[in-house]
Amino acid sequence: MSTARKSPHVAIIGAPLDLGQGRRGVDMGPSAVRVAGLGHRLAGLGYNVADIGNISVAQAESISDPGPDNAKFLVPIAESCEKLARLVAGSLNALHTPVVLGGDHSIAVGTVAGVAEFLRKTDKKAGLLWIDAHADMNTPESSLSGNVHGMPLACCVGLGPVELVKLLGFSPKIDAARVALVGIRDVDELERDMIKGAGIRAFTMRDIDERGMRAVIEEAIAITSGDTAGFHLSLDLDFVDPEFAPGVGTSVRGGATYREAHLAMEMICDSGRMLSMEVVEVNPVIDEYNRTAELAVELILSALGKKIL
Repeated sequence: MSTARKSPHVAIIGAPLDLGQGRRGVDMGPSAVRVAGLGHRLAGLGYNVADIGNISVAQAESISDPGPDNAKFLVPIAESCEKLARLVAGSLNALHTPVVLGGDHSIAVGTVAGVAEFLRKTDKKAGLLWIDAHADMNTPESSLSGNVHGMPLACCVGLGPVELVKLLGFSPKIDAARVALVGIRDVDELERDMIKGAGIRAFTMRDIDERGMRAVIEEAIAITSGDTAGFHLSLDLDFVDPEFAPGVGTSVRGGATYREAHLAMEMICDSGRMLSMEVVEVNPVIDEYNRTAELAVELILSALGKKIL
């Protein structure tokens, strides 16, 4: 097993996309996280921080044709994801650790594509640690809402609309056997079969309740690290219970506690295997005094090395 590359450089990339879901507001997530002090707090950990701004994203009001009802705004989402993928690959090539700020979870198709594109030039592969209340394994055929933010994990493993599955011209971006899905507690009926059929290892909140966060994250890291150059972390803030993260795109009761979430991030850091990360679904419109954005900053810091002692 090779060790993931350590870099003193971090690239912050904003992806203010909200076309993938029905509830508006997550397009302001990158700004909220920046306002909560991400850049200077990362600098306080000793990182050289380059904030390269936001990718350009079409606004829903400017789009005359939202596309098919079972995959709304598919084309503009794919266009934004391609821009993001190229920025992520370029950041990794420049020896920066990308920290991507969403936006809704459909941006993950772009982030993961960028990581995979960077690695495949040297015949290496990435694992994917997906931490979320939802499985995000729908396709246009199974989706009840047609919201693309419920489809990105499926797209990353080669299932779903060709515009996203074949982003940058190759598929799958990630081997499903190297994916760990952690924290799910709200799964559509058809998604259950998709998860099992794809061969993704999923850990529900019941697994965390019974086994504890430490055991679950240890296994998740092992799955995503085996025969890979390291893993990408895709963190949806709705993984955390709404008591601690009220301002998220689609909240679900029964999530991780504040300390459980930090333990997961601290263990991810200790593994030395994280190549890149994103934090998505921060919605300041429904937040309380920017609490959720501040939590996002704290969790990013824990994933990148902040310790109690």
